[in-house]
Amino acid sequence: MMCLMTVTLIRMPGLPDWYENTSLMVNDEILQPVVKDIHPLIQIHFVKCNVGLYCLFPGCEVEILGVRPAYCRVYYNTPSDADFKTAVDDAVESLRNGSADMAAVYYERNDVEGHHHGPWSAQRKEATKNLDNVLKEMNQKIKAKNLQNDLNVILFSDHGMTELQWMEKVIELQTYINLTDLVKMMDRGPVVNLWPEEGKLDEVYNKLKVVKSMTVYKKEEIPDRFHYKKGKFVSPLTLVAEPGWFIIELFNYEIKTGMASTNEESKEKLPYWENATGIKEGWQHGWHGYDNEFIDMRGFFMAYGPDFKKAYRAAPIRGVDVYNVMCNVAGIKPLPNNGSWSRVECMLSSNANLARPFALSSCMLALILRLLA
Repeated sequence: MMCLMTVTLIRMPGLPDWYENTSLMVNDEILQPVVKDIHPLIQIHFVKCNVGLYCLFPGCEVEILGVRPAYCRVYYNTPSDADFKTAVDDAVESLRNGSADMAAVYYERNDVEGHHHGPWSAQRKEATKNLDNVLKEMNQKIKAKNLQNDLNVILFSDHGMTELQWMEKVIELQTYINLTDLVKMMDRGPVVNLWPEEGKLDEVYNKLKVVKSMTVYKKEEIPDRFHYKKGKFVSPLTLVAEPGWFIIELFNYEIKTGMASTNEESKEKLPYWENATGIKEGWQHGWHGYDNEFIDMRGFFMAYGPDFKKAYRAAPIRGVDVYNVMCNVAGIKPLPNNGSWSRVECMLSSNANLARPFALSSCMLALILRLLA
């Protein structure tokens, strides 16, 4: 739903001209200022079905191709549990009174507490308990407003999380390569992207192949199951750490300067989290973005309502499949996408009309909650 507008210019090896350092989902970033032929779900609902949308979601305030949701609670910081409860209450009410046909609400505290304290920490478990209480009250309100036969509820996350162990599982690239041989290093953590200087690709690659607890891929070597290597902006080298390991460039050093950095500058390159005053306070104990075959990286998907079978456990689906489910329950014909209808049609009830014509009159109420960042 959100496109960041940051653009920098950098000259890459082998290319005669400067070009925008933009990315369509390299790691978790989109840096393309104008994205054509990419249609966010919000826009589809407006264009195809004229659906009113209620949002508490990062980026809902951004106008995309002239379209905004009917209502957006601007997402400045991580909402409190009270803010989340209010948003869910307002979403249900907006669906009841007809001011919205679909509502999307995002709960971030599970992700924040998992990063800060670890996925098995007391703080993360407490956040989940608070979430559970809000969902329990939501279900009670749905029944009290007699919406249970009209409202579909979808709960999902887009990733899991695993433990990080500070200092025990850190890979410093400066130990293995000369950082001045790089034009650019993008990101740090489970997946790192490298652009070596012209003529240095094989040298950097061969040095990194011996590093334990991570794998280095040339672009053409990236596993097909990542659905990644054909991307327009994928780097010449991609590093993938084993679960729990964290890749950084180095401590107390700036690329190409040779100048020692202060401790605070080092923290900018490490997974420290900020306290309420913005000060880098402590090492994060949870992270995600590792190989998607690692079971800790799995998210979850649950749904109920008139369009879904009851007490039915489907086979695992993929994150890209959720879009087709959303479109179906809203009565919207999905645009071409990477999801598979065959993986999700089994969970829909006979009432869902799997071959529905997607007419305007088939729009249905839907409440969508995204529970992990």
